[in-house]
Amino acid sequence: MDARELTRDEKKKIRSLVTGMCANYDRESGLCLPLDCACYMLHKCWTGAYCRYFREAVLPLNPELQASLTTEGISPELRACAVCGRAFLPGGRQAYCSDA
Repeated sequence: MDARELTRDEKKKIRSLVTGMCANYDRESGLCLPLDCACYMLHKCWTGAYCRYFREAVLPLNPELQASLTTEGISPELRACAVCGRAFLPGGRQAYCSDA
């Protein structure tokens, strides 16, 4: 996968996920608790290597961002759920974001 520069919107979403949902982020100091240094993801400008915890535990909370960061080439087509309106990656002719 070729690395590309993150868009402004992607950076904003990453920052929001890290500061709001990452269990390793200390809001008081702005540090990554396990590494005891500045959070790597807050200063990221290119796709490619991600913090493992962010990639596996935090990024799945935003499927749209996850799809744009982890797929090769052109971003896959996202659809809006007919019920709730959230974006999701459809499996075939799927019209809803969940079975419920």
